[in-house]
Formats: sequence, C-alpha cells, structure tokens
Amino acid sequence: MRIIVIGAGEVGYNIADILSKEGNDVIIIDKSEERLKNVSEDLDVQTILGSGSSPEILKKAKLDQSDMIVAVTDSDETNMVACLLASVQSKGAVKIARIRNPDLDRDSAIFDKNHLNIDLCINPERESVSTVLNIIENPGASEIIDFAGSRIKLAAFHVNADCPVVGKPLHKVKDLCSVEDFLIVSISRKNEPIVPSGSTIIEPNDYLFVLTKSENVKNILEFFGKDTAPVQRVFIVGGGSTALLLAGALEKKGILVKLIEKRQDRCDVLASTLDKTVVLHGDGTSQDLLKEENIRDADYLIAVTNDEEANILAALLAKQMGAKKAISLINRIDYTHLVSYVGIDGVMNPRHATIGKILHFIRKGKIISATPLHDEKAEAVEFIALETSEITNKPLRNIKIPKGTIIGAIIRDENVIIPGGDSIIRPGDHVILVTLRSAVPKVEKILTVRLDYF
Repeated sequence: MRIIVIGAGEVGYNIADILSKEGNDVIIIDKSEERLKNVSEDLDVQTILGSGSSPEILKKAKLDQSDMIVAVTDSDETNMVACLLASVQSKGAVKIARIRNPDLDRDSAIFDKNHLNIDLCINPERESVSTVLNIIENPGASEIIDFAGSRIKLAAFHVNADCPVVGKPLHKVKDLCSVEDFLIVSISRKNEPIVPSGSTIIEPNDYLFVLTKSENVKNILEFFGKDTAPVQRVFIVGGGSTALLLAGALEKKGILVKLIEKRQDRCDVLASTLDKTVVLHGDGTSQDLLKEENIRDADYLIAVTNDEEANILAALLAKQMGAKKAISLINRIDYTHLVSYVGIDGVMNPRHATIGKILHFIRKGKIISATPLHDEKAEAVEFIALETSEITNKPLRNIKIPKGTIIGAIIRDENVIIPGGDSIIRPGDHVILVTLRSAVPKVEKILTVRLDYF
C-alpha cells in the first residue's frame, strides 16, 4: 500500500515506523525540518517538507496514486482540510483524521460522505477515557481490551513476587485455577514479548495478557492475587479536555470524583460544566493538599495533565499517601516501561489508543480490530475467518501458524471457544489472535483471500 502520513509527531512517527517495517510505501509530511530530519535518520520512508493542507504539497506526494491518507497533526483544521483535499484529488483513498476538539463529535454529519467524507475520525482523549473506564470497571487489571462485542476481554497485569503461580509452568497454572476457559496469550518480560507455551515458567513481575470470557475476568484477577473491590472514589489531577470527559463519565457511573486543577479560570469552567464533581483549585503534586482532601480514601488517582513528569509524580505521591491505585497519562513509549517498576498501576496513553484505531484500517483480511499491546512489540487482532483462507476447516495443530503467534479464542454464533490443537476454525467465525509485530506480514498472508483486499 502507498500511504501518506501527515504529521511527524509521536503518533505520525510511530504509524510511519510500523507501516514502513511491514513493507508499505510511506510518505510523511510535516512543516518541521527538525522532525523530518529525525524521521529520515530513523525510518525507511520518504519525507516532504510542507503543510499537509496544501494542494501542491499533496500533489507532490502523489495523493492521486495513494491508498490511504492519515492526518494526525496537532491541528484539527489541518487534518480536516487534508482529508477534504484527498476526497477531491483521490477518489479511492481511505481517509483518517485525528480530531481532538470535543465539540466535534465523531458521529457528526460534517464527516459523512456528503461533506468531508472521512472514513475514520479519532479523538485521542475520548479513546483514552474509554480505556480508563474499562480498567475501573475491572479493578485489578492494568489494561483491559474488549473483543467480540465485549463478550471476551484481554486482561493485562503484573505478577507480584508473592503470587502462588510464580515459578510454575503455565500448564500447572491452569490446573490450579477454578476458571477453565482462559488462556495466557502473551507475556512481557524485561520489556520483551514472549509467546508462551505450556512449559513457560512464570517469573516475578511478568506482565501477563490473559484472554477469557468477560464474566470470568474478576475470578481470574482474584486468582492472581489482585484487588477487585468496586471503585467508589476517584481523584483526577488536571483540568483539560481529557479530565472533563473522564469526570463526566465517572459521574454517570455514580463514582465520587474530586478534580484538582491549577488554573482558577479553568476551575470555574469545570465547576459550571460538571454536576457532582468537587473541583479543587490547587497543585495535584502538593502533599498538603492531597492529605487535606483525604487521598488515603481514594480507590484511584488519575493524573491527566499535559506534563508527563508531573503525572508520574502525582501518581507516586498518591500511592505513597495511601491511594489504592494510580494511573498516569503518558505519551512517551520509553516512559511506559518505567511505571510498573516505580509502583504506578496503569498508563493512559492517547497515542497508543490512536494507533490501535488506525491499525485495523491498514491490516489485510476481514479485520475487526487490531490493538498494540503494552510496549507495542505485539498486537492483538480480531478477524472474521474467510472461506478460502488458510486457517479454516482443519485442526489448528495442522495449520502452519507463523512463529510468534497464538490463537486465543474462537467465537461461533453465541459460543466462545478457548481452542486446543483439535479445534477447527469455520468460515464466519470471529477469531482472536496475538502475534509479535514482526510476524504481522505472515499473519496477514494466512488471513487474506484472492480478490478480497481490505
């Protein structure tokens, strides 16, 4: 595929990196010479200096010959204009835009076929809030990913050193657990992904990805020693659009919310917009303020300021002062690896959420979703099995599944199957697999069919 990426920031850089490594022809456009210099030094892509909303620049990038345009600059206006120009200059290109303004709802008629004709609008803040709400509904997990219309969940969490499964092979772990239908589909160990087998030994601080039916998640987390008590009180540090969306969503769930924001004028806006949230003017990294507001009673502190270091500090202070769990908004992937080691329970990553939404438009085959996992070296994919693909109508043990890939679940009609070697995938089944990023091209090959390209 020929893909134009507009914007060489964190999201644009990582999307270009992923797509170029998978053999796509990628062109990245940005107004910053410094950013493009970094891209040219690190990635095997073509770069063009200029504005992504310029017809001449898009013509130079050969938009009329491109299969997709991904507009992910920090400017909603630039992203929308780029997609509008793509509709004129390239009738067949898929158009994806990052739209951050919360007033521009993703279901708005402005994005439909008769107007901007954008195929996918992504609000990173909204996607991040959805991620956090899923964690709060499943306390004890660091990440929760939904599949098959939320009938199946992928729960991720660290294994504590005192967990009784430490030192045991996976086949023994299944024997110890009363829940039958679950599968450990991936392990992140020392920042490297492992596709496990029955003989894999669980080590302290392993980051497990466990696939199971939604109704089993609580029991699985409790088996691994996680606290699953319902969330009743949440502190939010930061008063931007993410904080506003999050506080509003938590209010609707009946959760008590206290929100701390430094700017008095923003506090006034938040207090007038939110119904039940207690809005506090102050510094979320102030120990005196946190103590005064009884942070020790909080089930979660969620730090969502624009300062990643401040978010980490607020989370660490809250944990030290008695909060049960803490989540920090962090965009930089190199920070993500550090949080678990310093005691932070989860990461809210808008860039990560944005990339996940974009990936399923890129993948070949009938892909329902494609979600990068943790350190983005592995990926969870949900797809529909096709009649002529290589994986249907024969036992899994007879299929040459690419190395680094594991079939985690099969959904047939209303039944969820955690498969074994004798399981057979039928055409029309929804299938969930986890694969190393390096194996994605081979996985795509076994999913695709003749004359059927998505």
